[in-house]
Amino acid sequence: MNDLTHRRVLNIAIPIVLSNLTVPLLGLVDTGVVGQLGAPEPIGAVGIGAIILTSIYWIFGFLRMGTSGLVAQSHGAGDRAEVGAHLLRALAIAGTAGVAFVALQVPIMWAAFQLAPASDEVEALARDYLAIRIWGAPATIGLYAITGWLIAVERTRAVLALQLLQNGLNVVLDLWFVLGLGLGVAGVAWATLIAELSGLALGLWLARHVLAHAVGAARETASLFARDKLNRLARVNGDIMIRSVLLQGCMTSFLFLGAGQGDVPLAANQVLLQFMAVTAYALDGFAFAAESLVGQAVGANRPERVRRASVVTSTWGLGGAVLLGLVFVVAGGAIIDLLTTSPEVRAEARLYLPWLGLAPVIGVTAWMLDGIFIGATLTREMRVAMIQSVAVFVAGVLILPSVWGNHGLWAALMALNTARAVTMLRLYPRAEAAAQPA
Repeated sequence: MNDLTHRRVLNIAIPIVLSNLTVPLLGLVDTGVVGQLGAPEPIGAVGIGAIILTSIYWIFGFLRMGTSGLVAQSHGAGDRAEVGAHLLRALAIAGTAGVAFVALQVPIMWAAFQLAPASDEVEALARDYLAIRIWGAPATIGLYAITGWLIAVERTRAVLALQLLQNGLNVVLDLWFVLGLGLGVAGVAWATLIAELSGLALGLWLARHVLAHAVGAARETASLFARDKLNRLARVNGDIMIRSVLLQGCMTSFLFLGAGQGDVPLAANQVLLQFMAVTAYALDGFAFAAESLVGQAVGANRPERVRRASVVTSTWGLGGAVLLGLVFVVAGGAIIDLLTTSPEVRAEARLYLPWLGLAPVIGVTAWMLDGIFIGATLTREMRVAMIQSVAVFVAGVLILPSVWGNHGLWAALMALNTARAVTMLRLYPRAEAAAQPA
């Protein structure tokens, strides 16, 4: 293993931060091009169609995290065949899931529109959009696995290249298909599908050597789908999925409970949650660096390197969190004014702006420990810590809003991240213990 320096951490983290910046840009372009059609229905159709697919694909987000931790450990151990085997197994899951979504697209669309009903015209356009984009399901889910592999082996510049190709191509095709060829909502869908397939093609090309080596090794040893390997894969990914569902449930309930405070507080919360999204985009790079470096240290049986990786990555994460908190306090009002023109929402959002100054600093410990635990594949511990933290959040939302209104909701959200930090910090010694030689 190379020296674990601050420069090495930044080499991993900065490309992730830059690649994350391209994500909201794509949503803006999709909305902007259909907005040029002069009717509200295409905008609504693209919006609801994208939300349906994002919600479905999000279920398989565990492939990104699980693959990262498992590959990083094999990479640290110098087991090249298993580095590729982990990716092959994840791609097999992605391909199976993607084909299942394509085959079941009719009942999936029916169920989606039962949960999110729309006008006849919007639903018809959204169905056209989904009927095209659903064919990209294997590619989109497969890219989760490829991204996890690239992060684990510190090839985050390749992650940036993938995002630039996929999102850049999507933007160009959006403009051509919709504004140039007049394909409307279908043009947006075709642009995204082609971009997704192109991204998968590039990802597979980037991984071609390690995949070929893994296939060759599997033919000789028949270890690719060995029961113990599959059991570990199922355990790691299952724990991460449960943890992610619980976390998403808390965020969703935060929005729903905000609606009970009134329309203006709900709108203010939605505006302020964009600050939280920016925080996640900015700090993800350091958490991903922790996944890679901690995982490699565990695979190499170097507990002292686990500690070093945890300290160095968390130092940068904390520095980024403090900087973001200061930006939100100083410039938060101006940012709110850019996001909404409503005087009532602007005034309401400013009331809760201090919580956004605290949020990055309170949340950074939990976010960094997520990366450390994923690298060490302490996924059971992540699941247990999340269950305990959700209990704290539930108690908070049952008590605090009744005495403190919308401030109580924000306090409960801060309590959730505090509880996550405390419960995982208590279990951190297991990360170093995981690196002890057997």
